[in-house]
Amino acid sequence: MYIFEPLLKQTIWGGDKIIPFKHLNTRLDHVGESWEISGVSGSETIVANGPDKGKSLNQLVREQKGLLVGKENYERFGDEFPLLIKFIDARQNLSIQVHPDDEVARRHGKDHGKTEMWYCVGVQECKSAHPYLYNGLKQQITPEQYKQMVADDTITEALARYDVHEGDVFFIPAGRIHAIGSGCFVTEIQQTCDVTYRIYDYKRKDKNGNCRELHTELAAESIDYNVLPSYRTEYATIKNEGVQLITCPHFTTAVYDLTEPMTLDYTDLDSFVILIAVKGEGKLICEDEEQPFRMGDTVLLPATTKEVKVEGTVKFLETYV
Repeated sequence: MYIFEPLLKQTIWGGDKIIPFKHLNTRLDHVGESWEISGVSGSETIVANGPDKGKSLNQLVREQKGLLVGKENYERFGDEFPLLIKFIDARQNLSIQVHPDDEVARRHGKDHGKTEMWYCVGVQECKSAHPYLYNGLKQQITPEQYKQMVADDTITEALARYDVHEGDVFFIPAGRIHAIGSGCFVTEIQQTCDVTYRIYDYKRKDKNGNCRELHTELAAESIDYNVLPSYRTEYATIKNEGVQLITCPHFTTAVYDLTEPMTLDYTDLDSFVILIAVKGEGKLICEDEEQPFRMGDTVLLPATTKEVKVEGTVKFLETYV
């Protein structure tokens, strides 16, 4: 079982929830993101435990190959770890953005696009409005109308807006316009890719008084202009069972809400598994190894793992490829 040193990212919109949520002994302001497991170049997470302590995630992949990520995953992704795991704390609204799909990304010199999902860990109520986010279009628009709505500050009128509560899930395939709103605290599971096209940023200024760059043309090329009746993932919460949330070519994610011990069987799974604790505390037992597992912890299980026993009262996400 591997745990990693979190990479804390300070942002203009970041809040104050991540450090206490993860029980960290550090003092930083405006921490918007904690990168829990990352193989992104320049932002690689470092092993924090065991005999491989001090190694980067990418080094582990190069050394262990299919033993770490799974035989088929290694054939598909090579030395790139395929998922990036984050906690995100939005004190202010994030910019409205879109990620390209593989085809668009490759046209612009990137390896692949980005599909992701959000699980809402919690929200912070504010006086003006309940915390909300945008996900998808609520009305049909053309690329030309999109550009005009960005120019005249009305783009939010075309977006589907959702009040957010703990446990809400949203899937964001490549091409879907989205934005996290103020007061939202989420876990993000995504393809390993850091390509984001910023559509609109409320004309905010950075510390130097400059507006952040918009990528209007690239975004127009990337947006999926189809309109769906709903973009929220509906599921039933069941105690002491795994409930599947999302399955797609890039990841499969389930949620577990345990009040009694459970053994997770991975005998027939040819993939690494990531467990993300979002509430409560307990421990993981794998062969002769025990690992504390409490709110804010993220654990990587190599593909050689056959089974893990989870004890305690703990809610967690399970994801793999």
